Amino acid sequence: MIKDITIGQYFPGRSAVHRMDPRVKLILTIAFIVMLFLVRNPLGFVLCAAFLIFCYAISRIPVKMILKSIKPILPIILFTGILNLFFIDGDPIFTWGVLKLTWQGIYTSVTMALRIVLLIAGSSLLTYTTSPIALTDAIERLLSPLKVLHFPAHELAMMMSIALRFIPTLIEETDKIMSAQKARGADMESGSLMQRAKALIPIMSPLFISAFRRAEELALAMECRCYHGGEGRTRMKQLKLARVDFSAMGITALSIAAIVALNMVKIGIFERFM
Repeated sequence: MIKDITIGQYFPGRSAVHRMDPRVKLILTIAFIVMLFLVRNPLGFVLCAAFLIFCYAISRIPVKMILKSIKPILPIILFTGILNLFFIDGDPIFTWGVLKLTWQGIYTSVTMALRIVLLIAGSSLLTYTTSPIALTDAIERLLSPLKVLHFPAHELAMMMSIALRFIPTLIEETDKIMSAQKARGADMESGSLMQRAKALIPIMSPLFISAFRRAEELALAMECRCYHGGEGRTRMKQLKLARVDFSAMGITALSIAAIVALNMVKIGIFERFM
């Protein structure tokens, strides 16, 4: 399970999505999230899924990467789906004590699960196709107008970039510690929930120590290189909008307009659930 977590990983490439301006990719990712929550009927979800599949096809990210990004959140999806399934009021199918299965509950459960899956897959595409350095520059550039209010745009962007950069490192470190503990006879997969939680204590302690040690080494390295924040900082690569960026913005705007239009379409079989 630990090895399946792909959050924060970057996969180099030369696709159109890789070449896009990171500022545009960040804005379009936010626009896609907004688009997901604008959906009001099944046709909208079909359009969102088609849009995301189109983006992944252009970026040439392997399908297994999408599945890996979704696999760790399956327990959350199942838990959320069960809650919506039995605790939404509506036309009952059957009732068992406090649990009540309704048609509206089924519809809400399915749509909520689809939203979470598409949200994670869409957000993962940003980190898959954007290096941490480019993402830092994009966040800093987008927040730069707030500098007149003495907002620490560069420092915030740097913290977010470092956090994303070290997620794969900490995942790898966790996997090594778990393998070492299992080699010493530790049992982390059997027993009650409380016993499994106690078995994680020997993992968390060295993991925290390792994380603090890496943070100290990084701070020392930045200090040795005379790092003083964003003041007087220059960039090797200047961010410029290209034709592919304007094309992506146009396609996204058309998709959002299509979602709004589809919300006005009435689908007979689903009207009772909405």
